[in-house]
Amino acid sequence: MKVAIVTDSTSDLPKGWAEAEGIEVVPLLVNLAGKTYRDRIDISPNEVIAAMKQGAKPPTTSQPSPEAFKEVYEKGLQNADHILSIHLSSKLSGTVRSAEMAALEFGGRVTIFDTMAASAGVGMMVMRAKELLDAGARLHEVEMELERIRDDHIVRFTLDTLEFLHKNGRIGGAQAFLGTLLRIKPILTIEGGQVEPVSKARGAKKALAEMVASLENWARGKRQVRIFYMYSVDSEALAPLKMAVSKSPLPIEEGYTGELGAVISSHAGPGTYGFYAYAL
Repeated sequence: MKVAIVTDSTSDLPKGWAEAEGIEVVPLLVNLAGKTYRDRIDISPNEVIAAMKQGAKPPTTSQPSPEAFKEVYEKGLQNADHILSIHLSSKLSGTVRSAEMAALEFGGRVTIFDTMAASAGVGMMVMRAKELLDAGARLHEVEMELERIRDDHIVRFTLDTLEFLHKNGRIGGAQAFLGTLLRIKPILTIEGGQVEPVSKARGAKKALAEMVASLENWARGKRQVRIFYMYSVDSEALAPLKMAVSKSPLPIEEGYTGELGAVISSHAGPGTYGFYAYAL
């Protein structure tokens, strides 16, 4: 059985990779200054952040419509027997629900997989699914592996500024001001499909050290670990993390580095960086 893969624009896959591998990417939508844009097609994270810095209200974002998924599924099933549709956490977006609604029209020929992750967490599962399918794995074997990764991985990321959380109404002005004054760097994870705080570090160096320590503690005893990096706008923000991980004695190999799209960057702001990792 030939299986095609579909994902969404929050997977933050390397530029050109999905197209080269025959994977369809359905864009989420960004509503900014009265206009609607398709993430990664009509608008970039740089453009969103520049508009917000110039005084524009924070954009609202929305999932693709069921019709958008239906169109992609119809196209994919012309050359495949089945579609595996891999998406952003249902706790963060209605994307999975839209995909499920569209799938109802295809008589069981579309399987929806909720990664309970975001960004590189979605992308790493897309890449793993493609790797296994290319090696001849059956659909149920791929699903089992994705479930294993979903249940056992690590994610850590930190923000360069609290400004965008404030603009999006996630934290109050006093909290944002005090955090900036004290150089507080929140360290975050995604647990149960939702963003959750892990800790707060005083300064960038301490945040980096804590993130690397978390990775090493989690990876210890594992035979092989793949790490996937993510960043918003400023790729240089990742350099210290990559350097620190490269010096680790643990068996860690790099998967890919992905840039956050306009949807997630509008909440996180520039300079956000972090990683996902899973064990082989």
